[in-house]
Amino acid sequence: MPTEGRSTLTSLTSTTRAGQFCDHVNPVWGKALRLIGFDKTYVRALGSSLWDDEGREYLDLIGGYATTNVGRNHPVVREALTEFLASEAPSMVQFERSALAGEVAKGLTGRVGRGLGKVFFTNSGTEGVEACLKFARCTTKRPAFVAARGGFHGLSTGALSLNGCESFREGFGPFPETSRFVPFNDLPALERELSSGDVAAFVLEPIQGKGVNLPAPGYLAEASRVCRRHGTLFVVDEVQTGIGRTGSFLAIDQEGEVEPDMVVLSKGLSGGYVPVGAVLLSDRVFRAVFSRLDRAIVHSSTFHVGGLAMVAALATLRVFDEERLAENAKRIGGHLREGLERLQERMEFIREIRQRGLMIGIEFGQPKSLTLKAAWAMTHALDDNLFTQAITIPLMEDHRILTQTAGHGLDVLKLTPSLALTVAEADRFLKAFEAVLQPLHRFPGPGWDLLKRLAANAIRRDAPTTSTTAPPCPPKANEPGYTSLDG
Repeated sequence: MPTEGRSTLTSLTSTTRAGQFCDHVNPVWGKALRLIGFDKTYVRALGSSLWDDEGREYLDLIGGYATTNVGRNHPVVREALTEFLASEAPSMVQFERSALAGEVAKGLTGRVGRGLGKVFFTNSGTEGVEACLKFARCTTKRPAFVAARGGFHGLSTGALSLNGCESFREGFGPFPETSRFVPFNDLPALERELSSGDVAAFVLEPIQGKGVNLPAPGYLAEASRVCRRHGTLFVVDEVQTGIGRTGSFLAIDQEGEVEPDMVVLSKGLSGGYVPVGAVLLSDRVFRAVFSRLDRAIVHSSTFHVGGLAMVAALATLRVFDEERLAENAKRIGGHLREGLERLQERMEFIREIRQRGLMIGIEFGQPKSLTLKAAWAMTHALDDNLFTQAITIPLMEDHRILTQTAGHGLDVLKLTPSLALTVAEADRFLKAFEAVLQPLHRFPGPGWDLLKRLAANAIRRDAPTTSTTAPPCPPKANEPGYTSLDG
């Protein structure tokens, strides 16, 4: 990049920091970030690390919601994108046969197999789910869809109708009666729902992202057989679990004879750079949708085979293979699990550890000690997510480690880091996690200062601002009201 470009980028990052974000993008999200102490502006990233505009380094265990599987700013992906831009190659010609798209499709179908020989490219996982809903209706001529409660398939209208998290659905109904739910891991309930004969597709995450809920042994394979028996298509949403996240290319690779009719990928396929998604589908589904010449583009989008997206996907698949990232995910995930299980023996609040590769959910539960029970009840009376935030906030403020709650009333801390995570980085988290948990096992004690932290952050949030259109964003280091996270 020329010097002028670098200085322009640095200037842009510095001048826009947080104020313009709160003014023009999402002031409510800005307020929420400040309240939990996550209101940073990052200016550099590499591997599993981020650096803010004050030069402080952070360990990122969220990974862009499982997007940066190969790590941030991987040199192979970056170089491929740079070369493409320098080559002056055409992109999005539309009336063309994209060689790049063909290469990506070949790479995906070769890795996935299962008779899924065609690929429809998308710009996101949500868009992929929407495509599957259209394709399923066209193939089966049936109106209804079934999904599992607690699942997450996106936030656009069709995908939202199958979103099992009520907090996301609130205010956007009514939803069609043709969108129905069954409990996750409940085969008899699925059998009953499909017996009506009107279900086009059963849409399922093999591991539910919101709580990192794992399938019971044999559930996925039997679910695919139940679908086939009732003429219902089986759609596997691997948006979060795919591209090596769980220790294999797909999560269903570890589940025996699972035969989906469509598989949705996105997130990790992007290399952390360019939005890209893919729906792998059987020849039967493809022929039903793209059935004649006049239906050759009956489903399409302007950007779905953009050159940068295809280059990013190709480079990501290359890194995935060459660096054996699925194996590393399995190895480091196992290392983290062992460390967490050792902690579980001493920490009353850790109820369960759910882990596949580097997709990890740590569930907290009510302790046995009477005083700790009282503390648990107090935090849950205030807010269902408060206890887990009592973990994520000090991990961030005291140890500069990004983690997340699994979402909306779940006492689950979730980790989806880069698949290139090292042992040293895993140990950094384990050490910090223990340091945060230990004082929480003494009540009253220093670990229960979360409410004070939140109050302080709320005061900082409400400090004066020059903006008249949005809630204030954080002051700069030389301004009144700034609170250093270095203490």
